[in-house]
Amino acid sequence: MTNKAPWDNASSLCSMEPTAGCSPTVPEPELYRSIQAVLPKETDHKVAPDCLNKGMLRWTLHKKVQNNPANSLSLVWVLIKELEKAERWDSRKYIIPLLHTLMYAIIQTAYIPDELYKRVYDFCKRLLTFPHPYCTVGLSYTRQIKTERFIPGLMYQRMVIAEQKLRNEHYPFQERVFVLADPEVFTDPLAQVLLGDIEASASASGGFLSPLDHMRTVVQHSIQAGLGAEQCHGMKLAQALKDMGHDVEPYFQEVLATLEQSVEDGGRGDGGTLRSRLQQLYSEIVTDTDSEPLSKGPLYDCPLPNPEMSFHLWTEDLDIWRELAKWFRSSSMSDQFSLSPEQEDFELDESPDLMPSDKTRFSVMSNDSGIERDLPPTADQSPVSTLDAASLSASWEQCKSEQESSKLSRRGGIKMKPSVKDSMALMQDTLEDHASLGGGGSGGRGGRRGATLQRRAGSSAMQSPFPKQQRHLTARIVVMGDDRVLGRLAKAYYFFRKREARRLFLTMKVNLQFYYIPVCRAPTPISPVRESVHLSKGKPCTLGSYLSMVDPWYNCNIKSLGCMIPKLAKMMNPGTPKDPFVSDVISYYVRTGQQPVYFTIYFVKITFTSMTKDPVEEVFLTHLEMEFPEFKQISASVREKQKQKSSGEACGAVVSMNYKKVTLSGRDVDKGISVRMSGAQISAIPSNETEDLNCLTLTLNESPTKSKNNTVESKIRTSNIKIRSLESRSFTVTLDRDCRRIYRDVQSIEIFPCLDPGYCVQKTMRSKLNLGEDKDAGLTKYMSKGLPLPINTFAGIIN
Repeated sequence: MTNKAPWDNASSLCSMEPTAGCSPTVPEPELYRSIQAVLPKETDHKVAPDCLNKGMLRWTLHKKVQNNPANSLSLVWVLIKELEKAERWDSRKYIIPLLHTLMYAIIQTAYIPDELYKRVYDFCKRLLTFPHPYCTVGLSYTRQIKTERFIPGLMYQRMVIAEQKLRNEHYPFQERVFVLADPEVFTDPLAQVLLGDIEASASASGGFLSPLDHMRTVVQHSIQAGLGAEQCHGMKLAQALKDMGHDVEPYFQEVLATLEQSVEDGGRGDGGTLRSRLQQLYSEIVTDTDSEPLSKGPLYDCPLPNPEMSFHLWTEDLDIWRELAKWFRSSSMSDQFSLSPEQEDFELDESPDLMPSDKTRFSVMSNDSGIERDLPPTADQSPVSTLDAASLSASWEQCKSEQESSKLSRRGGIKMKPSVKDSMALMQDTLEDHASLGGGGSGGRGGRRGATLQRRAGSSAMQSPFPKQQRHLTARIVVMGDDRVLGRLAKAYYFFRKREARRLFLTMKVNLQFYYIPVCRAPTPISPVRESVHLSKGKPCTLGSYLSMVDPWYNCNIKSLGCMIPKLAKMMNPGTPKDPFVSDVISYYVRTGQQPVYFTIYFVKITFTSMTKDPVEEVFLTHLEMEFPEFKQISASVREKQKQKSSGEACGAVVSMNYKKVTLSGRDVDKGISVRMSGAQISAIPSNETEDLNCLTLTLNESPTKSKNNTVESKIRTSNIKIRSLESRSFTVTLDRDCRRIYRDVQSIEIFPCLDPGYCVQKTMRSKLNLGEDKDAGLTKYMSKGLPLPINTFAGIIN
């Protein structure tokens, strides 16, 4: 095989030569070595996280090519050759990392010849015959490449418009990234470094990028992508756009309209009409500022700016749903998102804890707020200057009489039940989740029974037969921290869905996507006692470790990022400007990580020993720990000696456990036992691939023991369980290893998967129509009963 690429000829090389301000041209062998260094290896999961620097290598590779169009095109050629080689050699572990790197390079490449587009499209189409998740990722990219081939520059244009909130009339979609950091992990110095990194990503060359700057890059990239170096002089075009100032906006709107019209036409034809219109716009822009005849020349680089991000320390005072509501309201009230009357079916001041109280109230039910002083003046009032005393007095009496009658007819507000539209919106979400891959996961193992035992993964949008409601806003929520912040996210998401079931607001308007970057607190030489209380047992980032185990590309880029952030904070000087690294990786993650892995949120009902204390309803995602305080100080050796002396009886309190034992065969068994124990760990996240079941695993603090009629297993796998203390002793419950979520003096706990509020609403409506019918009927039998939390990854689950 020759090293000479098909594009490497004299004319192309002349037109793609590096220009002033560009990075030097990177030889193809060096790009090949960089790609090989980035790819995950078989031994990566055995190496300590501190040694994994592939995320930094991937970032360095993109930095090498983003400032020179020739480098970017070279990278695309090298990547497609590596993908075809991986296909021939059946090296599937390299396909998804290479494919994500390829697509990220294609979006930012100034111009791609049709021959290269065809090779990429043909490769992605062949992935449709591969098993999940390769077929899912391949289908998504096949559709994108097919459109991009006939409408070059469309992906870049739409991405910048949505992420930078550029006002237009043709593409109404907006996206925003919300970064939520756990203050227990991100102390003040670390938080300041992260905030500075995110703020630095919004600037270029020391200056803040304005909407006009983004419009220039869109026009520049769209024209270059459509015309290429043979018909476009990139440097002249860039200078002309810069000299225009505010006059660039009409050309931005025209370019946008031209590409979106091609999308509506379905990309029919050979693209001649699109190129002709872009050539006309290019001539108008350049000839207005340059009298010299147009000629071909080197293309100009248009780096893809990072999306708009907002950084928040997730303290007790922060309500993420309120932040989303503020963003939605600002987007809805703009010229681009003017709401029609039928769209204004929500209230921003629905309840004090839901939205800011100082927001305007919207409702299609009534324009009346229910407060007398808010009554509008009568329409027939005349200016005072035109009235004499008698007519003024008569007018006042009439107005007073009307107000009195209005006061008498005014009634107290009533709580509206969820409308059919509201319940259908929530129900549609559960239908889509249920249709996603038929509930399969872990590489497609298992049949129908796998829907309950095996974790689901994959994009529901690709599999659902139900048309998804079009939502113009997408909120990408990135949480950073350990299992504690994930527990808070699960709790917030559960109560959000529960509140939306009562009164729909964000569900119909905003598409929520969740991302997770595992970051542990840096170890200290002398740890406080309280730190050892809630992080004493197990790893603090179990969910992050699981995602790293099932998705190697997540392990290389995201888990390694969490290990590097504390080190970067020590290395970086706050006064020295640096290239943004963390925000660049976050941008790469939210743009290419579109394959969710679903984690069951578990509901726990906690009953206390005190009869005056009401039971508490809580949720957890990763871990629940129960412990009897009086046996906490007993060491393992003492417990073992006591166990041997007492003929197999373990030390601790006697509890009863009723649970449903899950088996791979699907023949679940209801069991009830009593056992003496000092505590137990209940984990919802498997520790290795052999135990990758979507269920709870209960592990006793003691070794396996024998009761009168039963043998207590060391690990109990169950879908739901009820534990009750049979003695006067009470125990302590800790959720998701969070010291802020500890419950003491507990008598019993009952754990089962959360029911989705959309399912509950539909079930309630159905039961009212069919009295005495308990079984699922109608659409409810197709709905997913559970409420999963989807965490986006690059590939989902690779077996």
